[in-house]
Amino acid sequence: MGVQDAIGRRGLVLGVVGTAAANALTGPAMAAEPAAASASFTVRSADGTLLTGDAQGDLEAPGILFIHGLRQSRLSWDKQFADPALAGFRLVRFDLRGHGDSDKPAAPDAYADADRWADDLAAVIAGARLRRPVLVGWSLGGYVAGAYLRKHGGAGIAGINLVDAVTRLSPDLLTPLAGSFARSTGSHDLGERAAATADFLAACFHQPPTGIEWQRMLVINGMTARAVNEGFTRTETTDLEPVFRDYAGPIMLTHGAHDRLVRLAMSERIRALHPGSRLSVYAESGHSPFYEEPSRFGRELAGFAAAAMRG
Repeated sequence: MGVQDAIGRRGLVLGVVGTAAANALTGPAMAAEPAAASASFTVRSADGTLLTGDAQGDLEAPGILFIHGLRQSRLSWDKQFADPALAGFRLVRFDLRGHGDSDKPAAPDAYADADRWADDLAAVIAGARLRRPVLVGWSLGGYVAGAYLRKHGGAGIAGINLVDAVTRLSPDLLTPLAGSFARSTGSHDLGERAAATADFLAACFHQPPTGIEWQRMLVINGMTARAVNEGFTRTETTDLEPVFRDYAGPIMLTHGAHDRLVRLAMSERIRALHPGSRLSVYAESGHSPFYEEPSRFGRELAGFAAAAMRG
């Protein structure tokens, strides 16, 4: 597509992305206390992995925790952090292990165990002092939310918004393109990996970003540890549908009609399995409806979160 060609002509983009947290912490699930406005924080997961995040809003406000997708970062949620529809909530986001400013363990095993992703989320919830937050899990973030439910249960979670989420690793629910990227973006050949990274990012959109936003996203995608793909594709926990089926709280499913990576059937299966869940399809979006149609996404998330927290 045209964006990919433009990236090929421009070559590699160099830049500095994000701000590292100032304070390192000791002990799992401990964090620098986030300020009432917007502030960076760090937490240590159970295995010692240091995770970096941002928190915005009043400590006493109802919380929404955003979990980004594969090869992305907490900056994926910039439009939500600036959305007036979400101003009444405490918004928290963080970089998954192997991504952004968080630690990047070199061993693939650090990404193969679903319990490690679960413990990361538990550490962020505790460190950011979230009480019954709504989880927003995009793509891989949906898997992370499911891993959390599987290990820690859902009693402390008010609701879950699954956004083009991966809830079952199955070739009939993921596209062949997604399968191809699972190999190429983790390639040991740097040239192949670099080209695949740009192609993967382009595949995340029906309405692609341009200019500085595209450049920043490409840099962030390139920061992802190679071992993430290699490890995650080895996981023995391939089906999280049962934990979403059994979750007692509400689920909202958001899916882009033009998603080139995760089939709509993935979200439809969760809707069928979980009584009372609802599916919202975004006609002008690909894999990233929160970016491509942000106003609608913010309105729907605010309404869902408010109702979930009353329940």
